[in-house]
Amino acid sequence: MTALPLASRARRAAFVSAVCAGLVAAATSLTGCSSGEDPDAGTNGVGKLSASKIQGKADKAAESASAVRLSGTVVSKSHTYSLDMRLKGEGGTGSVTSKGRTFQLLRIGEQLFLKADTEFWTGGGGGDGKSGKADATAAAKLDGKYVKVPQGDPAYQQLSGFTDKDKLLGGMLTLHGKLTVGDRGKTGALRSIKITGDEGAGGTLSVSLDGKPYPLRLDRGGHAGTLKLTDWNKDFPLAEPAKDEMVDYGKQLPTS
Repeated sequence: MTALPLASRARRAAFVSAVCAGLVAAATSLTGCSSGEDPDAGTNGVGKLSASKIQGKADKAAESASAVRLSGTVVSKSHTYSLDMRLKGEGGTGSVTSKGRTFQLLRIGEQLFLKADTEFWTGGGGGDGKSGKADATAAAKLDGKYVKVPQGDPAYQQLSGFTDKDKLLGGMLTLHGKLTVGDRGKTGALRSIKITGDEGAGGTLSVSLDGKPYPLRLDRGGHAGTLKLTDWNKDFPLAEPAKDEMVDYGKQLPTS
């Protein structure tokens, strides 16, 4: 057998050494990924809990938060609402879109204000006849103005519910059926873990693994909408509209 020249043997040894080093490094990194790293390192620890305990922690965090922004869609009784609401204990403000019409809501304590365009007040009707024209004229005066909703009006309870943090979150964040822990991942910029009800049929909730275990996203069961929960504890102003921004409606408000 012919011996390799010294230089060739040196190059070959260096090559083999480099390959071996690469394989060892790859094996070490794979081993570290599979068993050497703690997936809960640096988290709030809720990933170690059962699904029901994660749900409880998320509910408690949401209840104790001073403010939140809730946005997305809700399907109820075959009716779809698009929401973008900022909520806190004293009230809330934001927009709701229903049946293709968008209106603004503002609640400060017990005072509820509604702002919408002419089409909302006329219900999208054409204004036929004298009464129709009169309604259209009245609606035009309300266009883009805030209307104070009387507490005795049937619309008050329906509309104020969109501005009530505790009622809105309490009714929406509960998953149904048997709870199980799902996948880890990211929701926005935050690490999160999912819990599901009846394997997703009862809803899926993504809960933050960073900081407090706030609910971050809710996929409602039965394709009943998706909601994002952001801006936890970020305060926002609530101020009564100026007098020139308000108009007296003068009769019962529409309930749609």
